[in-house]
Amino acid sequence: MSNEPMVQRRRTGERMRRRSSGALAAVVAVATVTGIALLLEPLVDSVSLLMLYLVVVLPVAVIWGTALAVGTSLLSVAVYATLFAPPPFALQIIDAQNAVALGVFLITAVVVGTLASRLQRTALISERLTDEQSALRRVATLVAQSVSPPEVFEAVTREVGLLCDADLARMERYEVDGTVTGVAAWTRVPVHLVVGTKIELDGLSVAREVRVTGTPVRLASFAGETGAIAREARNLGIRSSVGCPIVASGRLWGVIAASTKSAERFPDNTEAQIASFTELVTTAIENAEARAELQASRARIVATADRTRRRIERDLHDGAQQQLVSLSLQVRAVQALIPDESLEARGELDRIADGLSDALDELREMARGIHPALLAELGLVPALKALARRSPQVIDLDVRADGRLPEPIEVGAYYVVAEALTNAAKHAQAGAITVVVETRADVLRIAVHDDGAGGADFARGTGLAGLKDRVEALGGRIFLHSPPGDGTMLRAEFPLVGHAG
Repeated sequence: MSNEPMVQRRRTGERMRRRSSGALAAVVAVATVTGIALLLEPLVDSVSLLMLYLVVVLPVAVIWGTALAVGTSLLSVAVYATLFAPPPFALQIIDAQNAVALGVFLITAVVVGTLASRLQRTALISERLTDEQSALRRVATLVAQSVSPPEVFEAVTREVGLLCDADLARMERYEVDGTVTGVAAWTRVPVHLVVGTKIELDGLSVAREVRVTGTPVRLASFAGETGAIAREARNLGIRSSVGCPIVASGRLWGVIAASTKSAERFPDNTEAQIASFTELVTTAIENAEARAELQASRARIVATADRTRRRIERDLHDGAQQQLVSLSLQVRAVQALIPDESLEARGELDRIADGLSDALDELREMARGIHPALLAELGLVPALKALARRSPQVIDLDVRADGRLPEPIEVGAYYVVAEALTNAAKHAQAGAITVVVETRADVLRIAVHDDGAGGADFARGTGLAGLKDRVEALGGRIFLHSPPGDGTMLRAEFPLVGHAG
């Protein structure tokens, strides 16, 4: 509250200085034109001299408004009547023609001043509309680019504050416990507005009134009111506020408010201006929720597929593989019972045993491709080392990740490397492959580079496309650089925060 008189005095002083400077400029201009008229008096008629004063009245009307223009017109008429209308220095008009000319001049000055003032107001309105459209375009561009909601919140709050010529602006989100949380703030005065803190709606505030009514709200004063927000408003010197609801997915999501320390009220169209921005906020929120739901759905699909892979691998290990091992042992036992002279029977059983052994090896390889047991038992690093040992290419493996990572991340990273190695061997005819895996700043980064034929593309084939879906379902990003004839670089990043271990 201690700042209010000072702010009001400053603004009143600015208006007085503007009026004083305008009056001084008008007097100086009238004096200048009078001097020119005295020089021209022998050469032109008196009515033409009177018209010279329009050169003063018009700029005054455009710059300082109608009131000062009318005053300048009266001053010009008085000076003309005193110096140029006969008899000189008598401040009277005897000649009827001059009297008519003076009347026309005065009316013209008033009309032109009024029109100039209206044109100035129209220009200001047009400028404000242009500013509003530009601000809306800037925010709409951010929404179209799918930037994070906090960035949109900050941008909208700043644009609303500037557009409404407010001293500060805030955006708040309603919580289920009846409080609000600040999500963005902007100010042109030296105050600190806390973002991310819950505030009780226990007294007068725009947030409380909007929550109750669900409509735009104006508050003219916080004097004598209780509650956390009302006390904060008084401490900041807020005189009045206006706010609009933010509705997302059919529910009241939050509120955005502009506040001023000035005694002057916000214009009547302020609510409409703010409402145009709330629609963009709604779009950003709904887009973010849709993306989050899509990502969660994709993550559930990937997790379900991985669980199915593990179950199949376990079933193969505990079922088919064990049966093949048992059958192979039985064949060897039967083979040992056959006399040495029965060479044909022993040879046939030997071929059967070898076939069972080959089938067992192939089944183990298939099970390993479905979901490697080593990955589940020991983690990503041993699984990648085993993968590199089995590869027919020369693999330069550099792993800088210590300890176990969240299971979805380990599985995703394993399949990124496995798919890249498979593509390098089958399609790129690569001779050497470099694999770098490292954790840095809560992100797991993978880079696989080969010296093969290049030309890989996410749009061609299901392997890379499926890999892209898997990475993005875990909130990660994947990049592919594969110019024809110049090898392939596959990079992937997985966020380590937000995944269960």
